[in-house]
Amino acid sequence: MAQLEPLSGGYYLWTYVPSIPAAVIAAIVFALLTLAYAWRLCQTRTWFTLPMLIGGLMEVVGFSARVVCHSNTGKLVPYIIQNMFILLPPVLFAASIYMILGRVIRSVHGEPYSIVRTKWLTKAFLAGDFLSFAVQGNAAALTATGSNAVLGQWIVVTGLFIQIAVFGFFVVVAAVFHYRYQKYRASPVDRAKSGWKKIMAMLYAVSALIMIRSLFRVVEYVLGPHGYPLMNEWTLYVFDASLMVIVMLVYYVYWPSNIVRENDGHQQIGLYSTRERDSTKGFATV
Repeated sequence: MAQLEPLSGGYYLWTYVPSIPAAVIAAIVFALLTLAYAWRLCQTRTWFTLPMLIGGLMEVVGFSARVVCHSNTGKLVPYIIQNMFILLPPVLFAASIYMILGRVIRSVHGEPYSIVRTKWLTKAFLAGDFLSFAVQGNAAALTATGSNAVLGQWIVVTGLFIQIAVFGFFVVVAAVFHYRYQKYRASPVDRAKSGWKKIMAMLYAVSALIMIRSLFRVVEYVLGPHGYPLMNEWTLYVFDASLMVIVMLVYYVYWPSNIVRENDGHQQIGLYSTRERDSTKGFATV
């Protein structure tokens, strides 16, 4: 029977023995989703969805590493692998999500209604996303070493706050565009068409899920190894793994190739298209 074992210096990495069944189920679910993503990505060649595929693969590796950790709670390498490969995928999921908004705005010719120019919109959010990824990635390994564990935890929290701030601004940009376009640009016929509204609803939904997960992770790291989340394994699966499964499922259902595509000089969303119309002036962009 597996037992908790310390590192050579007496520092315990775990406060519980990781569950094999839970980790296996999570790894299988993410593996199936990742295979589905790989198949659809090859079919549609929507390469901006590649971060979702990579994130799914990282989840598979992360939860597979937890299976190894069950009998190796005193081993550093599998702990670091599972920690990093479960912590970082939502940042990659966010990257694909950020790249959709600009495409939606351009597809309905709604550039005047965005508070951030579409030329910079994706680049700005991806830059913030990369910063969050770099901070969390570099700090994740520190959380496993006794002498630097506290420092590593607070650096990870910083990276999570960056992610939350970027996501919060993303939702504001999306909501302002949605409101302005719906009120000032969309004709009665446009309002009856649901394609662009569905993709905006999807963006809000997955953003909320990733935001909830990030807030959970902040609480987890702030409370530390003796806090409730890190002492109760079920919280990881409820507030992280399950939410990321839902994110991947929702994104798959609203796959961008079915929502934003170009065809013969006019761009389409869902089952309808919008042709270039006169630009509306008077809205500030940055």
